[in-house]
Amino acid sequence: MGTDRREDRDRDRPAQHVRVRLDLPKLKRRSWLPAYDPEAFGHASERIARFLGTGRFIVWMTVVIILWVVWNTTAPGHLRFDTYPFIFLTLMLSLQASYAAPLILLAQNRQDDRDRVNLEQDRRQNERSIADTEYLTREVAALRMGLGEVATRDWIRSEVQDLVKELEQRRLFPAESEERDR
Repeated sequence: MGTDRREDRDRDRPAQHVRVRLDLPKLKRRSWLPAYDPEAFGHASERIARFLGTGRFIVWMTVVIILWVVWNTTAPGHLRFDTYPFIFLTLMLSLQASYAAPLILLAQNRQDDRDRVNLEQDRRQNERSIADTEYLTREVAALRMGLGEVATRDWIRSEVQDLVKELEQRRLFPAESEERDR
């Protein structure tokens, strides 16, 4: 019941005194600017920049300019839309360049961001590889130290050869070997 009175009181207060709830997201404000998806816009700019950097674009642009100039010099006077100084052509090329440059820069910035993320991932992977290599190096060193205390094949072979020599000597000189054993 106490909460209902508080809510009624908050509703009756002027807007400057109403408490803002921090546990709820802010409502979106209406904007005069058009809304757009930055990711979709960036993807589109990359596609445009990728096309602007091809030979196909240069060929098409050359064909359009040649057709423009040929039409505006050879067509009948009433069908020409851009006479000799070709001011409208210059305006169109300037407009195309003014849009192409920022789109290319946007595409380059996005590529730089991707490269930065890839480099960071490569750096982390290299750090993990170095740590794994150091760990394996320590393990191999510990195994080598442990193997120093283990009988190796060469050591066993030399011991067996010594025993064989001793047995041969006992067979050749049985009396001397019995005296030594006592």
